[in-house]
Amino acid sequence: MKNLFLFLTLFVLSLRAKAQENQVKQDSTKTEKLDEVLVKAVRVNADSPITHSNVSKEALAKRNLGQDIPILLNFLPSVVTTSDAGAGIGYTGIRVRGTDATRVNVTINGIPYNDPESQGTFWVNLGDFASSTESLQLQRGVGTSTNGSGAFGASLNLLTDAFSEEASAEIANSFGSFNTRKHTVKMSTGLINDHFEFSGRFSKIDSDGYVDRAFTDLKSYFLQGIYKDDNTLIKALTFSNAERTYQSWFGLTAEQLQENRRQNPYTYDNETDNYWQDHYQLHWNERLDNNWSTNLGLNYTKGKGYFEQYKLGESAADFANLIEDDSDVIVRRWLDNNFYVLNANITYKKNLLEIISGVSYNTYDGNHFGEVIWGSDLAANTNIRDRYYNGDATKNDFSVFSKATFKLAKKVTGFIDLQGRFVNYKTNGLTPDLAEFVTDATFSFFNPKFGLTYKSSDFNSFYASYGRANREPNRDDFQVGVTENETLNDVELGWRFNTNKVSVNTNLYYMFYQNQLVLTGELDDVGSPIRATSGQSYRLGLEVDAAIQFSKVFSTSTNVAISSNKNRNFNTVINGELLDIGNTNISFSPDLVIGNALNFFPVEKLQLSLLSKYVGEQYMGNTDNPESKLDSYFVNDFNINYEIKPNSMFRSIILSGLVNNIFNKKYVSNGYFGSFDFEDPSSTTGTTTGYFAGYYPQATTNFLVGLTIKF
Repeated sequence: MKNLFLFLTLFVLSLRAKAQENQVKQDSTKTEKLDEVLVKAVRVNADSPITHSNVSKEALAKRNLGQDIPILLNFLPSVVTTSDAGAGIGYTGIRVRGTDATRVNVTINGIPYNDPESQGTFWVNLGDFASSTESLQLQRGVGTSTNGSGAFGASLNLLTDAFSEEASAEIANSFGSFNTRKHTVKMSTGLINDHFEFSGRFSKIDSDGYVDRAFTDLKSYFLQGIYKDDNTLIKALTFSNAERTYQSWFGLTAEQLQENRRQNPYTYDNETDNYWQDHYQLHWNERLDNNWSTNLGLNYTKGKGYFEQYKLGESAADFANLIEDDSDVIVRRWLDNNFYVLNANITYKKNLLEIISGVSYNTYDGNHFGEVIWGSDLAANTNIRDRYYNGDATKNDFSVFSKATFKLAKKVTGFIDLQGRFVNYKTNGLTPDLAEFVTDATFSFFNPKFGLTYKSSDFNSFYASYGRANREPNRDDFQVGVTENETLNDVELGWRFNTNKVSVNTNLYYMFYQNQLVLTGELDDVGSPIRATSGQSYRLGLEVDAAIQFSKVFSTSTNVAISSNKNRNFNTVINGELLDIGNTNISFSPDLVIGNALNFFPVEKLQLSLLSKYVGEQYMGNTDNPESKLDSYFVNDFNINYEIKPNSMFRSIILSGLVNNIFNKKYVSNGYFGSFDFEDPSSTTGTTTGYFAGYYPQATTNFLVGLTIKF
C-alpha cells in the first residue's frame, strides 16, 4: 500500500508539472455555472423563499476525520443525529424537525439515493463520502421539487467534487479513540489539453466502536473523468463502498445501561451486516446559448449484501421446515437489487426570469431472500444455503416538474414550483415471517409550491411560501397493512438579514399532516423502526440561525429551534381498550434544539472551535408515557485546524484535531419503546398493558487527530 501511495503521488506530480507548462487559463465563471447545473434543478438560491442551509467543502473538511456525513451536519438548525455504535461511524442517522431519516430525501448530483423500498438512507454505504463532496444543501420542510421519494421534513442534496484546473494529490490519515483509523488518498490530473481531467479517491475506515464489538470496516473509492469546453461539461463518475459492521441495533435496557453502558447483548462472533454498493453516473451539461442550458443525468446502482444471525431453539415452521423443532440455526438474510435513473432538465434564463423544467424516471428491482447456512439439527434433505423465504419487488417512479422564478415588482420576486409524481410498487413472494406478500399499488401525486420574496433593502429580505408533499408507504408499512399515502402541507415565513459581519436567518413554520406515519417507537426484527398512521398531526416551530464576525480573531454561529409537535386526538390501545388520549407529543420530536460554534483565530491559518449541542427531552412513543422519555442532553466538542504552507514540494500540510464530548457527558440520543398485553384477571378487560424500552448510549470523551498533506 505504501508503494501504491508513492507511485500515485509521483504520477500526479509529473502530470501537474506537464499541465502547468501547457495550461491556458479558462473562464472559470462559465465552467462553474455548468458544474452547478448538476444540482440546480433540486437546489435553491440564497434569495429563494425556501428555508435552507448550505455547507461548503471547506466547512466539511474541518471535522472530516472519519465520521459519517450526518455527524458532520450535527450543528445545523433543527438537526438531531445518532449513532448505533456510539462513535459516529457505521450506522448513523439524521432527523430534521423531528422527522425520521426515511423522510429526508437525499440526492447525489440530483440522483436519488434513498432506498426506493425502505425509503431510508444508509450512510454506512457512503464511507468517507465527505472527502468527495464539493458542497451540500439541506432544505427544511417540503423544500423545492426533488427526485425520488418525496421530502417529508427535509431534503439533502450533495454535489460531488468539481474538477480541478491544476494537477494535485492529497494523502490524509487520521487516528483516534476506539481504534478508529481513516486513510485517504486523492489525486487529480488537472486539465489536460484544456479539456480533460481524471481524478479519484481511495479510502479505508475502521473503528471498533464505543459499544463493545460494534466494529465498522469500510472500503470505498470515487473515480471521475470530465470533458469541458466553454459550453459543455460531461462528467462520468463511479463510486463504491463495501461495508462490514457488527450488529448493535438492539441497544440496551435501562438496567444494562446502568450496569455497563458499553456492553453489547449480541455474542455470536459473526453477527454482522455485509453490503456492497456500486454507483455509476453520467452527466452531460450543455449551454445552448446565453439563455438556454440543458442537463442529462444517467445512473445505475448495484446493491447486494446480507446480515447474518445466530438463533437459538427455533421452530421448524419458522424456517420452512428446513430445520427440526428446537434447533439452533444460523441464517443470512439477503438483498440483491438494481436501480436505474434518468434525469433530464432544461433551463431558460433571461434578465429577471428563470424557468427550470424536467423529468425524472427511476426503476428498481429487488430480491429479498433468506438462507440457512447452519443448523444444529437440519431436516432431512436440507442443504446448506437452502432458502427458507424468497420475495421480489419492483418500483417505478416517474415525475415531471416545472419551476419559475420571476420579478413581480422592483423588490418582489415570485416563485412557482409544480410537480407531478407517479409511483407503482409491486411485490410477490414471502416475507421473512413466511407470510405471503403480494402488493400492486399505484399512486398519483400533485405537489405544488408557491412563494414570494420581498427585498426591502440591501440587507433585509422577507419571504413566505406554501408547499404540499405526498408520500407513498414503504415496504414495512405495506407489510403491516398501511396502504394510504401521507399528505403534508407546509407554510413558511422568514426574515433574512445579511451584512459583511452579521447574518441572521429567522423562519416560522407550520407543517400539518394528514395520515402522517409516525414512529411508534418499536423496532422490527432487523432493527428498522415501525410506523403507524396518526391521523391528523402538526409541527409548529421557530428557527433562528445567526452568524456574527466580531473581529478578525473571533466569530460565532448559533442556531435555535423551538417547536411544538403534536398528534391530534391520538388513539391507542391501553389495558385492552381503544382510547382517545387527546393531543400527544409526536415521537422523537424534541421541543428545543440548539447548536452553537465559537470560533477563535489567534494566528493566520489556525482555527480553534468550541462546538455545542443541546437537544431537549423527547418521547420515544406517541402516548406521552413517562417510561418512553429520553432525557435532554448538552454536549460540547472541541475542534482545531492548523494549515502550514511550506516552501517545498508540499502545497500545504493540515493538522486537525477533534475532541468529542469534552465534558464526558453520559447521554443517550436514541432508543425504542413498545408495549405488550398480558392476561390480568384483576383487570376489567382481562388484560393489562406492559411496556419495554431500549437505549443507544453515545460515546463519552473521545478524540480524533488527523494529518493531511496536499501536493
